[in-house]
Amino acid sequence: MTTTASPHIGATDAPGFWLDDPQHRDWLRQDARRQLDFFHASLGADGWIEQLDRAGQPRPGAPQELHAVTRLVHSYALGKQVGDTQADAMIDAGMQALWTRHRDTIHGGYLWAVDRSGVVDDVKLAYGHVFVLLAAASAKQVGHPDADRLLADIRDVLDTRYWDDKAGLLRDEFARDWTPFSTYRGMNANMHGVEALLTAYEATGQAEFLHRAGRILDFFTARMAPAHGWRLPEHYTQDWRVDPTYAGNPMFRPAGTTPGHSLELGRLLIQHWDLDGRRDQHAPSRARRLIEQALADAWREDGGFVYTLDAEGGHAIRDRYWWPVCEGIGAMAALIKLDRQPSDEQWYRRLWLHAALRHVDVRRGGWFPEIDESGAPCEIQFTGKPDIYHSLQAALFPLEPGLSRIAPKRFDRG
Repeated sequence: MTTTASPHIGATDAPGFWLDDPQHRDWLRQDARRQLDFFHASLGADGWIEQLDRAGQPRPGAPQELHAVTRLVHSYALGKQVGDTQADAMIDAGMQALWTRHRDTIHGGYLWAVDRSGVVDDVKLAYGHVFVLLAAASAKQVGHPDADRLLADIRDVLDTRYWDDKAGLLRDEFARDWTPFSTYRGMNANMHGVEALLTAYEATGQAEFLHRAGRILDFFTARMAPAHGWRLPEHYTQDWRVDPTYAGNPMFRPAGTTPGHSLELGRLLIQHWDLDGRRDQHAPSRARRLIEQALADAWREDGGFVYTLDAEGGHAIRDRYWWPVCEGIGAMAALIKLDRQPSDEQWYRRLWLHAALRHVDVRRGGWFPEIDESGAPCEIQFTGKPDIYHSLQAALFPLEPGLSRIAPKRFDRG
């Protein structure tokens, strides 16, 4: 076998693991820098957070959305840790936007979307609120002066409005005045809740964050996944029974199961196990079962993951997006760090080769969010480049030596 460097990801095809390959690690750093440079344009001259088109120009009339602002704060907190010199400006603007534009000073909580004329969408989703927790915790990790204020506020909102202590899970959605308008319960908001709770634990050391993350993980990975062929049911009734007939928003709440979420939750389960002192001896095997089932179910022969599966595990929505590939990369990197198996390395290389060929925009920076049947970038569900969150973590997590989330002063800058 030769050691010729790949033109796509800077790695060699020699035996071993790309996590150890200096050329691959350099390429990951370069891609992270390209992404951070590209998304600097999200910060408008007046401090608003802009949505960007493919070329990195603000999209006229696009609202400022809660999940986009919070993810930028989180991403540039990571960027600051790896030396991005403009990160502070983005973090400052995002924190200001959350406190002065999205925070509801009348009813409490955080509004989904605003623009320069006022509120665009006042729904209050657990999905958006857990990202506020993620932003606050990430800002605290890099010493932002307003982090504690935001962390205290969002913790109170989550405690009083969303956390169902009897179930050990998060409720999903309310109107602006906290009137319930549905009995829907979902996996997605809870999965991102785990991510935010683990980051809050790392930022504060407060055990309650870790404990709640563990309760959510236990429900989905120790109860639901084994009972459903290691595929994660997405949708539930008010009493947390699986709702197999539910079909909501085709992007955020599609029918069936979403294998990309199994990849993501598998990695988060490993992270929790690591932070919890590696006490649950079965957690790594559960994570592997989730991840391997998703790989087997969803990978297309021509590359990329199908978006959803039907009740029998067949391909339902065959569209290919960037974020499941990013989560697959993170999941495989976690498994390789845990137990270096050649089959995991094969998947890691397969995922990066596909990403570099089809999603990474080497010229401009950022990743193309979706590809069509020919493998070319397209804009069917996503316009422009919606965010940096998934793809930046795909580049940074393999560089981190540990299994837990990237934390300050532990990063290999190289």
